[in-house]
Amino acid sequence: MSDVVLRTRELSREFGALKVTDRVSLELERGARHALIGPNGAGKTTLVNLLTGVLAPSAGRIELLGEDVTGLPGHLRARRGLVRTFQINQLWPTFTPLQSLALAVSSRLGIAQRWWRPLGADPRVAKRCDELLASMHLADVAEQRVRELPYGKQRLLEIALALACEPRVLLLDEPVAGVPGAERREILDAVAALPDDVSVLLIEHDMDVVFGFARRMTVLVSGAVFAEGAPDEIARDERVKAVYLGSGTHG
Repeated sequence: MSDVVLRTRELSREFGALKVTDRVSLELERGARHALIGPNGAGKTTLVNLLTGVLAPSAGRIELLGEDVTGLPGHLRARRGLVRTFQINQLWPTFTPLQSLALAVSSRLGIAQRWWRPLGADPRVAKRCDELLASMHLADVAEQRVRELPYGKQRLLEIALALACEPRVLLLDEPVAGVPGAERREILDAVAALPDDVSVLLIEHDMDVVFGFARRMTVLVSGAVFAEGAPDEIARDERVKAVYLGSGTHG
């Protein structure tokens, strides 16, 4: 069995005459900790939208676990294990974290129509919710309304909801964006402790986060792959420093 869980081949997306994604070929291996970086306008968000089915490519191919999913709708890709978080969270503000996770876990188990029953009515749901609340540092706020939570806790809940979908590939879209400095450590610890069998593609501007997390990095510039390699290789690459990192960053 191949160790590659997500692969793109010559993936392109054009909006009229503007080529936003330019023949991107990318491989994500099983258990990967892979970062996607690049300057503003590099095409990172467009690439993620192509991977998750929000946008259709103009050309190229996407393979998930060896299967061509290029024409598959986003919800079916998610069902096959490709799950994302968003730059701006997508949460139910009047729910508690426990209720939110109970709904997500029940949906994954195919019993969502009964999610509102007492949580203990299905021990599988209760057990998985407890695991997710603990691993994402949410146990202490499990019964609070989401709208009342600090923003860092809301970001943690979004990651927990993604994990409730039992992903094989998790796309983390700027998980610390907008999070106050005092709340960032919990998110970084939670991301570092993600299950080894989940392959992670991290999209992030914060280079301290990127270099502390990634084992491999891809640099996008003008929609195309500009460089790829281990973090120390990227940090030493003079071309990458010139266009993105700056001469004094992680050099």
